[in-house]
Amino acid sequence: MTRLDRYQRDPAFATTGFVVLDFEGTTPAGHPPEPIEVGAVVLRPHADRLECAGRYEALMQPPVHAPLTAADTRQTGITAAMLAARPTANAVLAGLDALLTKPPYVTVAHHAPTEASILRRYAYACPTLAAAPMLDTLKLAKACLPRLPSYNLDAVLAHYRITIPANRHRALTDAELTARLLIHLLADGAIRHGWSQLSQLRSLAGSPPPAANTTQAELF
Repeated sequence: MTRLDRYQRDPAFATTGFVVLDFEGTTPAGHPPEPIEVGAVVLRPHADRLECAGRYEALMQPPVHAPLTAADTRQTGITAAMLAARPTANAVLAGLDALLTKPPYVTVAHHAPTEASILRRYAYACPTLAAAPMLDTLKLAKACLPRLPSYNLDAVLAHYRITIPANRHRALTDAELTARLLIHLLADGAIRHGWSQLSQLRSLAGSPPPAANTTQAELF
């Protein structure tokens, strides 16, 4: 069951847009991860469900210190040729941010520290995303399903019998899978634990908005 009847009476939930994010990136030695692709799915409450209100995906060129590696290509299928002449992360994230015109928003990711770190470092380019609190579906899964042997994305998807496609490590695909997982967790949590308010979800699986980075990395 994926109906979300119990959340309808919460004004905070009913007026919030859920921006489900996934980044694919490089992991340069001695530096934080750098994004090479972003996927986003915006969900909005409608009656007893969350409906998709929009999707966004874009490749981006990593900085010189964080080149694409053979291991990155093996995992994602993204090649250096695909990233050639692509815009920087600042430009891509600014483009996504410009589409978010109906706040308030909550960002959502599975194992959110990676996404939070990227938003923190690129906050100047995406102030709306950077100002939004974040929900971590990994934490939400632990709260809802305390006896699972693993909480990686594949394991929790398998618990809900959500089919994992071949292009699992592309950003939009992973964002769409995380969006489906979020809906299942919200419905399951309402039944198992009586969840019914956004404030409960934030208490269980939330984090505050990333602190803004004062630098303007690669903006010019």
